[in-house]
Amino acid sequence: MPISILMPALSPTMETGKLAGWNVKEGEHVAPGDVIAEIETDKATMEVEAVEEGRLARILIEAGTEGVAVNTPIALLLEEGEDESALEGFDTQAPAAPAKDKPAEEKPAEDKPAEVKPTEAAAPAPAPAKPAEEAGARLFASPLARRMAAQNEIDLAQLQGSGPGGRIVKADIEAAMRTGAPKAAPAAASAPAAAAPAPAPMDPNRITALYEPGSFTEVALDNMRATIARRLTEAKRDVPHYYLSVDCQIDTLLGARKRLNERLEDGRISVNDFIIRAAALALIRVPDANAAFAGDRLLKFKHADISMAVAIEGGLITPIIRKADTKSLAEIAAESKQLAEKAKTRKLQPQEYEGGSFSVSNLGMFGIKNFTAVINPPQAAIMAVGAGEKRAVVAADGSLSAATMMTVTLSCDHRVIDGALGARLLAEFKTFIEDPVMMLA
Repeated sequence: MPISILMPALSPTMETGKLAGWNVKEGEHVAPGDVIAEIETDKATMEVEAVEEGRLARILIEAGTEGVAVNTPIALLLEEGEDESALEGFDTQAPAAPAKDKPAEEKPAEDKPAEVKPTEAAAPAPAPAKPAEEAGARLFASPLARRMAAQNEIDLAQLQGSGPGGRIVKADIEAAMRTGAPKAAPAAASAPAAAAPAPAPMDPNRITALYEPGSFTEVALDNMRATIARRLTEAKRDVPHYYLSVDCQIDTLLGARKRLNERLEDGRISVNDFIIRAAALALIRVPDANAAFAGDRLLKFKHADISMAVAIEGGLITPIIRKADTKSLAEIAAESKQLAEKAKTRKLQPQEYEGGSFSVSNLGMFGIKNFTAVINPPQAAIMAVGAGEKRAVVAADGSLSAATMMTVTLSCDHRVIDGALGARLLAEFKTFIEDPVMMLA
């Protein structure tokens, strides 16, 4: 029986992708580890490796196809000893179960057509949740897992699958049998109240009708722009933002940067590198702010992983300087430059841009004096950095002088960072920026 090669989920947030190209042709032999295709996600272009050995019998999704849903069959593989006759009558509209019972290629059962993304984590509830199938959702489970669940009266809707894309496989049922999984609800059980309907999507036809035909050009959203639109809308709707601003005098910092760059043989340190370092050290000094919101709990981080916003063609991506609190300015400078170059060529791997505990967005190089940024969930804060400019400053003795000032605005998630806590974090940041020698220790 043919093995379906499925559209992989290359990151936890990926729902669809573009099949950019095939590296093998129909009829060619592939082995585990061979790069068979390239997939464009909303963030990067990544290679797909074969996990089975066999002959690529049929390509189902042509190169260049956009919007291919995760777990959609993209090709069929024939194992040794199978010929083209095995493809006769084979259903290519849904993932197929392999000839061998392998979790990596098991078939999602044919349930109701509507698909609902499964909840990633749910708090314990006094009563079992409504089975996903009753609510019109689609449960991804192998046929074997379904049979075992039915025989043991196990509620599939209460299980978290360990297979590709969260698919429930045999091992998940066996684990549930050992730990005592919730039993399936009786068929006659009354259903709880229906969930509130999702907000109606914007009707593009109503928007275009407002403008004279021929006065505009329509540009379809690519994966990156569509993802940015969705995530930022969710962030502003679901995260209670508030904002704190402070002015930092950076003349001492600029002088220190100049002297450091004169002594460095390789590379140069930017103002943004100082900002990343200062933010990381401030988070370590105010550890309660170095956290993320996770539904029914907060995640408090041991190190400061700083995401830096990088503008690329068609959107924005935030590669991460991991453990920035432990790295020198020179190390941060080298790593940020490398990550920015990979971002602009869309070569970042998911582990290089997913996660992070704090973000920095710097528009100072564009002459922007100040702005507010949208938080990147599940992070709890993002710092918007404006341009350094000469301003009149009144000293403590009342004298007037000129100084280079930089305005930074901190956007905070009030569920994690209260006003006083955010103010402490910003004060620590200001201390490091105005006395950069402290960052060299």
